[in-house]
Amino acid sequence: MTLLTSQKLSGHPISLAVLDFGLFTVHANGRIIGIPGFLIETSAGEKILIDTGFPEKYAEDLQNASLEDNLGEFGELLELTYDNQPAAQLAKLGLTKDDIDYLIITHTHIDHVGNIDGFPGVPIIMGKAERELERPIYWRGKKPLEWPEAEYLLIDSDVEFGANFRILHVPGHTPGELSILLTLPNTGSILLTSDAISRESEISEGCLDATDPAQAIASAIRILDLAKEHGAYVIYGHGPEQWKELRKAPEIYN
Repeated sequence: MTLLTSQKLSGHPISLAVLDFGLFTVHANGRIIGIPGFLIETSAGEKILIDTGFPEKYAEDLQNASLEDNLGEFGELLELTYDNQPAAQLAKLGLTKDDIDYLIITHTHIDHVGNIDGFPGVPIIMGKAERELERPIYWRGKKPLEWPEAEYLLIDSDVEFGANFRILHVPGHTPGELSILLTLPNTGSILLTSDAISRESEISEGCLDATDPAQAIASAIRILDLAKEHGAYVIYGHGPEQWKELRKAPEIYN
């Protein structure tokens, strides 16, 4: 495991695809949220996958997987089939898992880390504090996943991963939460908050789902200031209304 310092992308981002990893409803408030992943391609042909969705066991048997993880205490998956797994979503873009050059895990909750072991030989970029945990956080005290054998490139501060591609260190929601700020040729700047800001109202609500709410609010305010500075379009981690409006693969932002 090493800090991400010397490795840089050869190209700059030219496209962003939003991957549909499923649909979930939260029991407490009836909020229906999408589970996103992202695929970024650079001018040098590099492909960077951001997050991996729920484990494949949910596509195999949604009911039993939900019972096994006690997911029902929080909500219910409304839609999750093999079509919402990484291989099928990448196929919409004409890609396979073998095409991926880097995997970024924004944090290790169940809906982001579920297929972390599905990309052998691909370097994994993630927060240093998260990787230092004994196992991925997964879900409410359940920790069934092991860290796969991989080259881990770790983040403990903001990193310029390449031209127009910045990985932001935004702890609070989890110890090693990451966000991404990139600029595309036509769309311009985009901030992918991941769960540093899951929805537009989360800051005013106090980031109560965070491991450290005060730290999460500080991180969220900081990246929104960055977004304003760059005139960036903000894509929230799980914005209920925004999810309906986002272009999904095979459509892209470029």
